Amino acid sequence: KENLRLVTEGILYRMRTGCPWRDLPEVFGYWNTVYKRFNDWARKKKLIRIFKFLSRDTDLEWEFVDGSIVKAHQHGSGGGEPKNQAIGKSKGGNTTKIHMCADAFGLPIDFELTGGEVHDVKAAPGFIDRLPTGGYVIADKGYDSEELRQRIIEKKSIPVIPRKSNSTIGNGDMDSGLYKYRHLVENLFARLKHFRAIATRYDKLKRNYKAMLALPCSFFGYLCETSTAPRQKAP
Repeated sequence: KENLRLVTEGILYRMRTGCPWRDLPEVFGYWNTVYKRFNDWARKKKLIRIFKFLSRDTDLEWEFVDGSIVKAHQHGSGGGEPKNQAIGKSKGGNTTKIHMCADAFGLPIDFELTGGEVHDVKAAPGFIDRLPTGGYVIADKGYDSEELRQRIIEKKSIPVIPRKSNSTIGNGDMDSGLYKYRHLVENLFARLKHFRAIATRYDKLKRNYKAMLALPCSFFGYLCETSTAPRQKAP
């Protein structure tokens, strides 16, 4: 009978190191047992559900949205049609883009995957529609679109998105003070990329990479849930 604790530790080891499943140390048991359990959890979306549960109490007053590209390793190819697996072609070769939303404490609220060539503003509508309503949605110039701003307003949220320099409207209506804290979502990406299986995509299937990404996102939510120290929100 498999030891679920060792299996889980094997999955975490692979997340931290990015090693091929076949190269897992024997201390975690047979590598294929660990992989099959992870693949099963990814297929059933169990790790995604854990993340959703742990992120239920995030601070939704501010929602920082951004995208970050990760290189897809050659081990990540062969999972079928690349577009269906959120792998696209860009200057860096095969890449995947992580679309992330962070709260006022820099904790993950939600995320989505697309091919690396997909522009932020094209992926934003479907992603933003999933976000909670009633707060501020803060994003950079890559999301500059009057249609997107209107969509956010229709969700009863307030867009904080700077317009490009060639805009005739200007940024007089934007909360520039709040925009300065957009680094919170960038800091979140930096923390996530400490894990090698996140910084580089080794998973062939979109669902598996999404499940792998849900693991550190869940950790951040769990540590916040169990911490006795008061949360430090940006002033």
